[in-house]
Amino acid sequence: MLTSPRTDSLAPPDAALRARSRCSRRTNGPSTPRLQHALNTFADSPRQALEEAEDSFDEAVVRLTNTLAERRRVLHEGWQDPDPDTQSDGLRLALRGYREITQRLLRM
Repeated sequence: MLTSPRTDSLAPPDAALRARSRCSRRTNGPSTPRLQHALNTFADSPRQALEEAEDSFDEAVVRLTNTLAERRRVLHEGWQDPDPDTQSDGLRLALRGYREITQRLLRM
């Protein structure tokens, strides 16, 4: 069983995302079994292979959407701390996290 990467306030938000991303690539990499199957069966049944590839793509979009929603939640929690002693550092880390994830999305 895989354990989730640490996403609590002790782990920098960008580190938590990178760890989750590495874990996702190992278990659900770009060649999911369904996509690989579609690639392997294209010559025999192209339309069915394309439907399977599309389903695989849709699953990847759902996983990405869920990952981004979780990332947003973690970032949001990072700057909601009312303690003035940690607020400046938390705000800086949250801003860096928003910048990094937004830049990665824009590079797609």
